[in-house]
Amino acid sequence: MDVRIVPYTRHLEDAWDQFVAGSKNGTFMLQRSFVEYHEARFTDASLLAFSGERLIGVLPADVVHGETGSRLRSHGGLTYGGWVTDEKMTLPTMLVVFDAMDEHLADRGVVSVTYKMVPRVYHRLPADEDEYALFRRGAIKTKHDVSSVVTIQAGIRPSSGRLDGLRRARRASLSFTESDDWDAFFALLSQVLRERHGTVPTHTLSEMLLLRSRFPAHIKLYGAHAADSAMLAGAVVFDCGAAVHTQYLACGDDGRRVGALDLVISRLIADVYADRAYLSFGISTESGGRHLNEGLVRQKEMFGGRSVTVATYEYSLKRGQSSTP
Repeated sequence: MDVRIVPYTRHLEDAWDQFVAGSKNGTFMLQRSFVEYHEARFTDASLLAFSGERLIGVLPADVVHGETGSRLRSHGGLTYGGWVTDEKMTLPTMLVVFDAMDEHLADRGVVSVTYKMVPRVYHRLPADEDEYALFRRGAIKTKHDVSSVVTIQAGIRPSSGRLDGLRRARRASLSFTESDDWDAFFALLSQVLRERHGTVPTHTLSEMLLLRSRFPAHIKLYGAHAADSAMLAGAVVFDCGAAVHTQYLACGDDGRRVGALDLVISRLIADVYADRAYLSFGISTESGGRHLNEGLVRQKEMFGGRSVTVATYEYSLKRGQSSTP
C-alpha cells in the first residue's frame, strides 16, 4: 500500500473533522476548532495520511525548533493525540503510515518525534496499532503518567469517607444542577488553586467560554449550591462519548465542610452519566510520571477510580528508517 502524507491546511478542516467524528479513537478535543483555540502559542504541523484519495488517518501535531534541530510532537496544546484512525486501519497499514510520516519529516529537516498516545478509555474500537509501530522503530517511553478512571458500569462503591460526605451534603440540603455560572466557578477554582497549590487554571475563563461556545454539547458545568444559591463545588465535564472527563473539579472550604464535591461527583456517576462506560478524573502524576501525588490519587480512588496509564514516546529520525520489511 502506498501512503501519502499531507500537511494540514485550512481547506482540509471539514475533511479532518468528519474523519475524527467517525474515527475509532478520536474525540471532540481533536476537532480543529478545539486544536486551534490557542493557535498563536504553537506552530501547527498537523498531518493527514491518504491511501490514494482515501483519508486513513490524521495526526494533531506542532513543531518545536531547538538548537539540535526541529522536533515534531503530538500537539503541545492537547492532553493527548496520536494518529486518529478509523475502523479500516490495520496493523500493516499503520507501519506504512509511520514509514511515510518519518520520510516526510526527515525530508523537511525534522530530527525527532514526540508522540502522546490517545488513552484507551477513549477508544471506540481497539487502536493500539501506533504503539506497535513505535516499538518497531525503537521509540523510548519518556513519560508514564497515570490517570484515575471510574468504570461506571462496574458499580464500585465509594469509600466510607465519601459516603459520609454525601450524607452531609444531604443534611445541608445542597442542590445539584447543571450551571451556566462560569464566572462563579472560575472564581472558586482560581481561589482553590492559588491558595492550595500556588497555580492557576490551565484555561483562562475567556478560553473556556470560547470552547464552550464551540462545543456546547460536549462541555458542561455542574455545581453544588447552598440554599442561598452560592456555588460551593463544581465540575467542568468534557463529554467524549463513552468516556467523560472531569477537566476541572473545585471545592472551597465551605463546600468541604458539607460534602459538596462528594455530591457533585456522585451525581455525575449515578445520574448524569450513568449510561456511559467511563468517568476519567485525569492524571495524578507530575514530572512525566516520576512523581505520584498520593493524596490526589487517593481521593480519586475513594470515588472508585482505578489506574490507566498515559504514555509518551520519543524517537529520532534517520533517513531510510523503515518498520516494514
